[in-house]
Amino acid sequence: MKNLEIAKIFYEMADYFEMEEIDFKPFAYRKAAVGVEATKEDIEEIYKKWGLKALEEIPGVGKNLALKIEEYIKTGKILRYERLKKETPVDLEKLMSVDGIGPRKIKQLYQKLKIKNLKDLEKKAKSGEIAGLEGFGEKSGKNILDGIEFVKKSKGRFLLGKIMPSVEDILKKLSGLEYVLEITMAGSARRMRETIGDVDILAVSKNPKKLADFFSALPETVKVWSKGLKRVSIRTKSGFDIDLRIIPEKSFGSALQYFTGSKEHNIATRRIAIEKGLKLNEYGVFRGKKMIAGKTEQDIYRAIGLAWIPPEIRENSGEIEAAIAGKLPELVGYDDIKGDLHCHSSWDGGENSIEQMAQAAIEMGYEYIGISDHTKFLRIEQGLDEKQLLLQKKEIEKLNNSFPLPSHSSAEVGGERRRKFRIIQGCETNILADGSVDISDDVLAQLDFVIAGVHSGLKMEKEKMTERIIKAMRNPNIDIISHPTGRLIQERDECQIDFDKILMVAKETGIILEINSSPDRLDLKDINIRKAKEAGVKMAINTDSHDKIHLGNIKYGIAQARRGWAEKEDIVNSQKLNNLLGYFKR
Repeated sequence: MKNLEIAKIFYEMADYFEMEEIDFKPFAYRKAAVGVEATKEDIEEIYKKWGLKALEEIPGVGKNLALKIEEYIKTGKILRYERLKKETPVDLEKLMSVDGIGPRKIKQLYQKLKIKNLKDLEKKAKSGEIAGLEGFGEKSGKNILDGIEFVKKSKGRFLLGKIMPSVEDILKKLSGLEYVLEITMAGSARRMRETIGDVDILAVSKNPKKLADFFSALPETVKVWSKGLKRVSIRTKSGFDIDLRIIPEKSFGSALQYFTGSKEHNIATRRIAIEKGLKLNEYGVFRGKKMIAGKTEQDIYRAIGLAWIPPEIRENSGEIEAAIAGKLPELVGYDDIKGDLHCHSSWDGGENSIEQMAQAAIEMGYEYIGISDHTKFLRIEQGLDEKQLLLQKKEIEKLNNSFPLPSHSSAEVGGERRRKFRIIQGCETNILADGSVDISDDVLAQLDFVIAGVHSGLKMEKEKMTERIIKAMRNPNIDIISHPTGRLIQERDECQIDFDKILMVAKETGIILEINSSPDRLDLKDINIRKAKEAGVKMAINTDSHDKIHLGNIKYGIAQARRGWAEKEDIVNSQKLNNLLGYFKR
């Protein structure tokens, strides 16, 4: 699929246009990039079947951008993009990965100091030359060096949510082959870690040579590192490597357990096997020379005296002991979420109307959706003021009255018949520097629920930031704290907060902490989710969607919750609407 390649080009073109201060184009290209990235069908196949007009129907893609896509499909290039790169020859992606460095600053750094890449940036930051530029200042050099160090730590790893669509597409192609009997992901991708180094795929095949040939010739392949009847390694156009291992059917379960990992989990399971007089490896479980298990993972764990352990928690962080004691958690399931509470609409600049967001939620099988548009402090996001929130309330009431009623009498609640689907109104109000929020309490009190989040002053010192958030948590109109630590994976570290203190106040006040499913946030992270669970603090898994296509990101938030050992009872939006509303307006 060329979808991700085209989306990446559009994102970069948007940055170049922003660098040149060209109005409207940055927004238009980013909007198109989101639409292309989220299109599940191969964009090249769409073009081949239905032509240019079909490309124009992709969200955010009009006639001009459809022509750009056509140009890339036909030639492998977009000339306008190539010219932009020549005009400002910088490593845009790497420089943009440094916190605080945006397109306009990149242009300034290039024009004034000839900075083209991270190496140049680091050198000039250390020399102190950057501090003298307009708009930077004395602390800029240190902040840039801290940002570069953060980027270096993340080198060679990819966001789970960014590569998973490509991996799933490849798996779909391979699983459709008549000579493939079984196929699945393994490694850190199967454990749903937030970043992935490379991807492991395991398969059982009636014709290993044919499978190896097909895999190595995939359109996504740019380089074949090695090729044999048992293993094929490739580099994809997206930059990550995939290892395909072709396994004998009798050893598929043991290979899956071994290659899923983690390394520490495998060491622990092998130790248990040894204590029982057994040998466990990627080929099976053996008593002496006799193989006693290997075909399925369940057989492997059973043979060494353990219950099957979900992949997401195989980190040797207590799961072995829990399995031995028969106390493994019943992790929240991928189908347990009843509705998404953090969704933005066209009211605050999102892509879709409230009605369109609701329809998309209905198609996902949800019982409700929470519309939580930004509020007035975030002008760049077209944040709503009190008057607009009350107008929006009327629109939501009108839409709710349009949804059909269920036919059975059990839908009656308190003498009122509950409709099949309901939109509930919230907002994502801003926690200001002093801990107050930017919408009056009398309006907040009229909403179904309220989310509050920090969107500015993210480098505040630890004590002040903690007290800032706690003050908001003590506001009786606030129900949920969004993306509580403010991190952006591979871009920005967590805010400095006393998380234990935050948990204590959350338990005391009944505040719900969000698990944000956006692939670049996944905030709370797994360690903090586990802490919250142990503290008895409730959580909500939300997508923070600004487009209906983002609703599908919920699976990454659920995976994150599972990695933090969260169960259904820990997640408020795994509950039916009536139960959910009981958590709000405490």
